[in-house]
Amino acid sequence: MIDSHRGLHKMLPYALLDYRTTVTTSIGATPYLLVYGTEAVIPFEVEIPSLRIIHEAELNDVDWVRKWIDKLTSIDEKRMVVVFHGQLYRQRMIRVFHKKVRARIFKIGQLVLKCIFPYQDECKRKFAPNWQGPYMVRKVLSGGILALSEMDGTKWQKLINSNAIKRYYV
Repeated sequence: MIDSHRGLHKMLPYALLDYRTTVTTSIGATPYLLVYGTEAVIPFEVEIPSLRIIHEAELNDVDWVRKWIDKLTSIDEKRMVVVFHGQLYRQRMIRVFHKKVRARIFKIGQLVLKCIFPYQDECKRKFAPNWQGPYMVRKVLSGGILALSEMDGTKWQKLINSNAIKRYYV
C-alpha cells in the first residue's frame, strides 16, 4: 500500500480496475461487462492463462472476428438482463423499507409533542427536556407536513415535518 497521499495517483488505475471488474449487487454484473459485452481479462490471467485465454488464442482470425461479432450482438441482451435485475433489486429494497417503516398518520385536532432540536434556545442544558408541547394539529398537508397550534388556539406560522412530531397521550 501507500504511506502518504503523494502516491495515490499511482494506485488509482488499480482501484479503477478493481471497481470496473467487481460485480455490483444492484445490477448483478460488472460495469466492464455492460460497456464491452465481455468480462475483463485481468493482468493475472495474461501471465497464467485461463481456459478462456487459451481458447481465444487457438482461434484463427475469421473465427475470432465471428465470435466477437456474436458477443457484440449479445450486449443488448445482457444489458436488458441487467435492467431487469436492477428493477427486481429496487423492488426488494422498497419491500424491505416498507416492512420496517411505520406510517405516521396524524389527524386534525390530535395532540402532539414537538422535538426540541439542538440548535434551539430551549436546548441549552444537559438535562433539558427533549420534547415540548402539547400542541394541536391544525392542518395536515401532503408529504407529512403539519400545521400546529398552541393549546389556547394561537396558530403557528411555520409548518413542521411529521418526523419531528410524536403523538401525545393524556
